[in-house]
Amino acid sequence: MTDDSKYTRQTITSVHTWVPDKLFSVRVTRDEAFTFLPGQFARVGLPGAEDPDGPPTIWRAYSMVSAPHEPGLEFYSIVVPEGLFSPRMARLQPGDALYVEKAPYGFLTLERFAPGGDLWLLASGTGLSAYLSILRDPAVWRAYSRIILVHGVRTAAELAYRDEIDGWRRDPALADVFAADPGKLVYLPIATREPVPGMPQARITTLIADGRLEQLAGQPLDPETAKVMLCGNPAMLAEARKLLGDRGFKPGRRGIPGNLAVENYW
Repeated sequence: MTDDSKYTRQTITSVHTWVPDKLFSVRVTRDEAFTFLPGQFARVGLPGAEDPDGPPTIWRAYSMVSAPHEPGLEFYSIVVPEGLFSPRMARLQPGDALYVEKAPYGFLTLERFAPGGDLWLLASGTGLSAYLSILRDPAVWRAYSRIILVHGVRTAAELAYRDEIDGWRRDPALADVFAADPGKLVYLPIATREPVPGMPQARITTLIADGRLEQLAGQPLDPETAKVMLCGNPAMLAEARKLLGDRGFKPGRRGIPGNLAVENYW
C-alpha cells in the first residue's frame, strides 16, 4: 500500500456478539491520522471472497460507535444473511484485517444545531451507533438541558449497549452532570414485538404521532426548544421526518442552524 492510497489496513482487536447471527460489534485499531466528528461514518472494506488476501473491493458505510478521543474505532452491525459483507465481517477474529478509508463522511453531527435546549436522539436498530459516539463525549452532556435517547428495536435482546447507557449515571466523568440534574438523561428502550418493562410495545413513529413519546420523556417535542436527530431505516426516517416537519422541525441550510438532522442507516 502506498501513501496515496485512499484507505489504511487496520487490525481487529475484539469482536462482541449481541445477538447470535444477527447483531455484533467490532473494535479495530485506528490510523493516527484518521480524525472525525461524533456522528460521522467511515467506509469499511474487505477483499472479495474469491481473493481473501487481495486488496479490499467491497465497501460498506458504518457510523463510528467510538468517540474521537478513543484510540481505536468501534463499529456496530446487523448481519444481512445473504449479504456480501456483513456475514464475513461478523466472522472476523482478533488479528484479522479490516480496511478503513482515510476520510470520514456524514453530517449527523451536533454542528448542525445551535447549542442549548433539549437533545432528542431517535434511533432504530443499529442507527444507535452514531449517538453512542456523540454521548461518549462528556462536553455534550453540558451543552444541552436534557438528553432524550430513544432506541427502537424488535425484541429486547436487540437493545445493544444498554449496560453502557445505564452506566453513564455512574461514570465519574459525568458525576457533576447527574449531581446537578439526576434527570439529565431520559433513556427509552422500546421494542415492537415484545414488552420491555415500563415501556409501550410500539413503533417510534406511532409514539410521536399519538403524543406518548413526549409523555414518556416528560418533555415536549417543541421546535423552539428541541433539537432532534433521526438515524435508522429509511421507512422510519421518512415517516418521522414527516411527523416532525408538520410540527415545525426543519434541517439547517446555508449555514443557518436547524432543529432536525437525519441520517439513513440501513
